[in-house]
Amino acid sequence: MKGARVLAAALLTPCLLAPAGEEAVREAAVAGSFYPADGVRLEKAVRAFLEEARPPRGPRPLGLLVPHAGYVFSGQILADGFRQAQGQEYDTVVILATNHTVDPFPGASVFGGRTYRTPLGTVAADEELSRALRKADPAFAYRPEAHRREHSEEVPLPFVQLLFPRARVLTAVVGTDDGALCRRLGEALAERLRERKALLVASSDLSHYPPYGEAVEADRKTLEAAVSLDPVLFRSVTEREERRGRPGLATCACGRGPVLVLLHALKALGARRGIVVSYANSGDTVFGEEDRVVGYGAAVFTAEEGPPDLSGLARPSPPEAPPPLSTADRQVLLRLARGVLERLFLTDTVPLPRPDSPALRAPRGAFVTLKEKGELRGCIGRMVPDTPLALTVARMAVQAALHDPRFSPVKSWELPSLEIEISVLTPFAPVSGPGAVAVGRDGVLLEKDGRSAVFLPQVAPEQGWNREELLGHLCEKAGLPEDCWKRGARLSTFQAEVFAEKRQAEGTKTP
Repeated sequence: MKGARVLAAALLTPCLLAPAGEEAVREAAVAGSFYPADGVRLEKAVRAFLEEARPPRGPRPLGLLVPHAGYVFSGQILADGFRQAQGQEYDTVVILATNHTVDPFPGASVFGGRTYRTPLGTVAADEELSRALRKADPAFAYRPEAHRREHSEEVPLPFVQLLFPRARVLTAVVGTDDGALCRRLGEALAERLRERKALLVASSDLSHYPPYGEAVEADRKTLEAAVSLDPVLFRSVTEREERRGRPGLATCACGRGPVLVLLHALKALGARRGIVVSYANSGDTVFGEEDRVVGYGAAVFTAEEGPPDLSGLARPSPPEAPPPLSTADRQVLLRLARGVLERLFLTDTVPLPRPDSPALRAPRGAFVTLKEKGELRGCIGRMVPDTPLALTVARMAVQAALHDPRFSPVKSWELPSLEIEISVLTPFAPVSGPGAVAVGRDGVLLEKDGRSAVFLPQVAPEQGWNREELLGHLCEKAGLPEDCWKRGARLSTFQAEVFAEKRQAEGTKTP
């Protein structure tokens, strides 16, 4: 039997070859870097993102705007976009990608192979549509090298495979944002998709590399222009923003060409309304930083009448003073800390913290402590209150599990036996001297000679230390002599609201 299958495969091989100079299968190029390389982990990741995605905002979508960064950064916004079309039937999904990997070229490369492969398997290309487009305009010729490593066409594919398993896919790498070329490709697509159930997807991240606040402002203008359905306005707004001299801003949209193609096609197909579904940038994510970010937006376009909907851009301001944590807030934080670690170990991705509670959006310092059978397994915190509390807790959970230098990284099999404790901090306040430190009430920060160390309020009572022992251990933790606190050390105190999971039974936890 095995020999017969091998022989059959050998006989069939010539039928699977593309024409000379082309490639029949577009192989996965960024699996293992932009998204999980293992098919089981990848499916779990996509489904987890979809479960937390924003619900559909309108009738059957004609088009979507989605990002294409790595899933740990843009996966939730990508899912928000595709969730708008979940449950709908499509014959064809067209992904309009941008060129990141080869020298600029003046046209658009329409995929001429037969299939795409990801860790979830293969998906058939829409060869009929491909041939029709390439025949319509020589500028739409197939350039295999433009597709081979292009992440902007590959990153959305797993969502298409899971949500629309019967649809054929066609990708086009748009090599330019030339207005005439984008209009021709958009109108050519519309002409050939008019009688089909088709979904058009523009794959584009937003602002590249400005600081957090600058990104929020620039990305708002870009998304407002996109959902206007006016390609001329979209171009003028993004070009104007790029000329403004925002610090670090390299582009407002790396996929300006794909978005222009999308808008031209949607106008011809009768789209009348654009809706911003969601927005975030890399500074909002567990692995991001705020000084240099990339923006991500999801938008949906439908045939219903109505003005552009910008409600997905709403970003509630943090409260001026942090409200007290409710019991529900504590439970959310404990579930978030464990959920981040479970997702990381299970799918190589992490959730995007999007809390509803004002208390969880307020900037707060916090520590996450991991214990195993009562013994410390990891503890890392951020003392500066410059990040929303939910995001601080999510980040510190990862740090405590993987980057506490006192311990080896936590392994996935350990997680069920770990207990998670969270300490939410009050601001640090300098004190006049050691006598102002109250053991059991105060956490203490010691600073001297460019070194520092901190203990949470619960550490001294747990260890049975008095004030002098507490300060002595702080000196040692900072790499200083045990009695350093007696001569010129700066002391600051803080308090902490401490709460932990409760053990229900062996191997199970509850907030």
